[in-house]
Amino acid sequence: MNIDDYEKELLELEEKGLIKAHEPDPEEKRALMEAAKNTLQKDRQVSIRLSSRDLVSLKRKANRYGIPYQTFISSLLHRYASGDIRLEQAAGDDAAR
Repeated sequence: MNIDDYEKELLELEEKGLIKAHEPDPEEKRALMEAAKNTLQKDRQVSIRLSSRDLVSLKRKANRYGIPYQTFISSLLHRYASGDIRLEQAAGDDAAR
């Protein structure tokens, strides 16, 4: 698997004990893997601008699940497009923090 500089940095930090990665619960991992599988047949490419802060956050979350961040973003978009998650749920998750 190819990893970028950011992912290498995360691995080094984990090895030094400065951060701790954890496994997602089985249901969460199953949902993400299913969404990723459902998005494997990609026939369009898009470019999107994100804030650096959002991209770093998405990369960290993808790292927790052990999947590439592009796959993680694609699975989130797929889950939203297919109705598995709604904008109200995402807003409620942010409010809970």
